[in-house]
Amino acid sequence: MRFALRRLGFFAVTLWACLTLNFIIPRAMPGNPLLVMMAKYHGHLNAKALQAIEVAFGIQTHTSLIVQYFEYLGNTFTGNWGMSLLQTEPVSTVIRGALPWTLGLIGVTTILAFVLGTLIGIVGAWRRGGWLDSVLPPVFVIFTSIPFFWIGMLLIMFVGKFIPTYPTSGAYSYGAAPSLSWSFIVDVLQHALLPAIAILITSIGGWILTMRNTMVTVLAEDYVRMARAKGLPGWRIMFDYAARNAMLPNLSGFAMSLGFILSGAVVVEYLFSYQGVGNYLIAAADSEDYALMQALFLLITVAVLVAILLADIVTALLDPRTRTGG
Repeated sequence: MRFALRRLGFFAVTLWACLTLNFIIPRAMPGNPLLVMMAKYHGHLNAKALQAIEVAFGIQTHTSLIVQYFEYLGNTFTGNWGMSLLQTEPVSTVIRGALPWTLGLIGVTTILAFVLGTLIGIVGAWRRGGWLDSVLPPVFVIFTSIPFFWIGMLLIMFVGKFIPTYPTSGAYSYGAAPSLSWSFIVDVLQHALLPAIAILITSIGGWILTMRNTMVTVLAEDYVRMARAKGLPGWRIMFDYAARNAMLPNLSGFAMSLGFILSGAVVVEYLFSYQGVGNYLIAAADSEDYALMQALFLLITVAVLVAILLADIVTALLDPRTRTGG
């Protein structure tokens, strides 16, 4: 109980600090969102029109920062995130439309990279010196050191040259109506294939290397030797004794990866013009769309904090010794 309370207290304090920074950073940026809106109308807006825009989009240029701060906190906890200056619709609607695409691409690919990397690391360490341990870890680790955008651009270049009809941008074909039809699902999978491959290639090597190294260390422990001496099956020793303990350090890293799914989508979605959270975040920053920026930053922050909290809880359940660490 004390362990859970300490973690929840840390979560609450960190969340408040992030909310405060989330409020300050957009307002510290140079420029004015009203100027962006005026640019759309070539600067021809009278005072009443500007005031109407301020009211409609919640742009508070005449109230004090203290008042804005407390109104911002109240709106955040009630889910009233305001209107998007960029999309001219509620921020919640914008996020609701973009979030499934980001979770479907980045989330599934991140989980897949962790699972495959962990399994390869486990088997590679168990059969150290074999072909799997000699080939896959070094190859994937080399790819991990290559920037994602470079791999992505190579994929776009080669596919565009040798398979000109294959989609290299967007989440689905232009003009297609989203539906649950088989043709639309196939279209979505085709558009997601290239960014998914780029993410897998550049991220799986880290999981392989960390899991293999930790597994090698655990295999030298006395309780693993005891399990071997008892004549237990090799698969049980590998998974129940060695892998279960070797996986603990990786859980925190995996939690961080899950938390950063939304922020990590920025480069991916920008490069492949994918209609997800990352693209909207870049567009909101360019347009000084405070409401959309704050909501997306908050989403990323909460995702990271919740992921870390869950990782701490899972680690404490798997290894009770960690509960005494505070």
